[in-house]
Parts: sequence; C-alpha cells; structure tokens
Amino acid sequence: MSHELILKNILKHIDLNEEETTLFLSLIKFKNVTKKTLLLKSGENCKYINYVHSGVLRAYHLDKEGRESTIMFAAPDWWVTDMYCFLNGKPAMMYIEALEDSGIIQLSKEHLEKLFYKVPKFERFFRILMQNAYTREQLRVIENLSLTAEERYESFLIKYPHIAKLVAQKQIASYLGITPEFLSAIKKNKKT
Repeated sequence: MSHELILKNILKHIDLNEEETTLFLSLIKFKNVTKKTLLLKSGENCKYINYVHSGVLRAYHLDKEGRESTIMFAAPDWWVTDMYCFLNGKPAMMYIEALEDSGIIQLSKEHLEKLFYKVPKFERFFRILMQNAYTREQLRVIENLSLTAEERYESFLIKYPHIAKLVAQKQIASYLGITPEFLSAIKKNKKT
C-alpha cells in the first residue's frame, strides 16, 4: 500500500517538509482488512482514526432492539472514527465495518497528540477535517428534517454515486432513516 494518496489528502490543506513527512509516516499503521471485518465494535476502546486508502467502510449504530442505523460511509480518501469516543477516551458508541476488502491507514490518539506537538500545522489539518465533517453532518440533519424520503434518496445519489453502487440497499435505507421496502418502492417509482 502506497502512502501517496494519504499525503495528497494532507497536502490539500497543509504543506509538509521532508522531516515532517517522515515523522508522519513513522506514526501511521497500514492495514488490509477483508470484507465484513469490524474495525471497531460498540463498547470497545476507540484507539484509531482511520483513513480509507481503498475499499469502503461503514460506521453504524445498533439500537437496543438490534436495528442498524448507518451513520456514514467512508470511501477512498476519507477519514472515519467514532470521533467523540476517540477524542474523549470513551467506549465506542458505534461499529465500523469493511463493506469490501479494504486498505486502511490508522493513526492512534497517542500518535496524533505527538504529531500535534511536533508538527503544530497538523492541528490545522485536523481542524479542517472536523469542520468539514461537522458541516456535512449538520446538512444531513437538516435534510432529514426538511426533505421527503424520495428527496433524501435523490440527494444521496447525487452526493455519493460511487457509494450507492457499492453498498447494499438495506444499508442505504438505514442511512436515509427508512425501511429497505420503502426504498425499494422509491426506486420502483423512479423507474416508471
């Protein structure tokens, strides 16, 4: 697995010299996982923030009745973790699963703090990531409150066409907050 993609991701927001790049690369861990691997389970210690190099991950929550609610999908060049738990040292509230064989790069909380201390510009990088994630989630909440299920599905297809082709209908339905049967009806009406 090459480190070029993750460095490109970082260089969108900050510049690194050779020494800073070497330090960053020494702190990350490459990992290949197979489809259905759980990188994080609810209740576990959330040790890593994950960068998706290849494949697709899904973060989801299970309620008391065992129903899944998809929080987010993470495609190549995206970052994912249970952020609240990662930052605060709390047990995870969600699961992170590989939806296909995937290559990921992990950065531990300890190494992230070391990076912030030795290369302060990484604080800017991760602040930008957090701002983008917060904005995305705020817009998603507003869409869930103001759009019909059909409009939310259309919006999902426009924003994430590559993910829509890769993931199961039941996972898209859980992301949209509807049943798989209702999503099936929406798709059927769309074709007619």
